[in-house]
Amino acid sequence: MEEERISGGAMKAFLKRVLTSEYLALLFRICVGLVFIYASMGKITYPAQFAEAVAGYQIVPYLFLNLGALILPWVEFFCGLFLIIGLRTRAAAVVTSLMLLMFIVMIIINIYWEAPITCGCFDSVGEDIGWRKVVEDVVLLGMTIHVYFFDRIFVFHGGGLLPKKFRRPILPATS
Repeated sequence: MEEERISGGAMKAFLKRVLTSEYLALLFRICVGLVFIYASMGKITYPAQFAEAVAGYQIVPYLFLNLGALILPWVEFFCGLFLIIGLRTRAAAVVTSLMLLMFIVMIIINIYWEAPITCGCFDSVGEDIGWRKVVEDVVLLGMTIHVYFFDRIFVFHGGGLLPKKFRRPILPATS
């Protein structure tokens, strides 16, 4: 039996096509959106407990703590919603990336300080912070960056889930 081998060039082309696929970006959009919506639910309903969890990080000034505990969950919710439905996905990806960078920095600082606090990511009594949370946030950040650069499926631009090359223009061209 003769083994068939895939040439290096064909494998590189395949990997490039998969990694830059708008459908992979769509999958990442939905995953990150669901994570952010799920994470916001407990914080929206119990903002005082979320404020206590954020206070445990000892980074945010107390002056901004309550206001941040009221606003941040709603920002998470709407960014997740916009990512899922495909509305302003690049803007939602930028805001989501900035939030993830903030979360990563706050967790790493408290790991360095050896603070015995819980994450406060999904509920007030979450798991302790650690490198696992950093890796989770870095993976979500990578997915969000991929969405920013490769998402080309715009649901509200007259084509639904079709890629740009298969969509019809919304308005007819005028001459």
